[in-house]
Amino acid sequence: MSTKCAVERRQYPPGEHGQRMRRRTTEYGLQLREKQKVKRIYGVLEKQFRRYFDRASRQKGVTGENLLRLLELRLDSIVERAGFVASRNEARQQIGHRHFTVNGRIVNIPSYSVRVGDVVAARDSIKDAVKTSLERRGGDSVPWLQVSPEQLSVTLLEAPTRESIAIPIQEQLIVELYSK
Repeated sequence: MSTKCAVERRQYPPGEHGQRMRRRTTEYGLQLREKQKVKRIYGVLEKQFRRYFDRASRQKGVTGENLLRLLELRLDSIVERAGFVASRNEARQQIGHRHFTVNGRIVNIPSYSVRVGDVVAARDSIKDAVKTSLERRGGDSVPWLQVSPEQLSVTLLEAPTRESIAIPIQEQLIVELYSK
């Protein structure tokens, strides 16, 4: 932007009411923003997200960690984490086009919950694209997944822990929001 840009020169928004004091974000606003961030990261709509939260709250352990674990165990998250595709949106599309199998069976549901020990593999129709993506991604590994570049498959070794999920999320805010 140039030095004449009004947005760069002033610390307040443009318009007649821009200089008026901005309201501070409330506690509810922070909680809502965190929930919306998680929904966008994982590509989940509100009703489905609420179901994940309800399921996480019924499980033993910390509800926020259970919620993140359930979201990470989705098929589209596993495919993206393994490096088979560039993004979760691409993973959702490729899964919908029936390019991946779970334990040898074609699955076309991105929200499919992968279990410990399941093997997710790329079908012949997408092997070239997966190889290219794996080469581009490099060797960044995820501790709960065992990626086999030769067979273009990934095995879920264990359910992820909160420490191994490197997404900057404050899941406690989401729990507080839904606990109201």
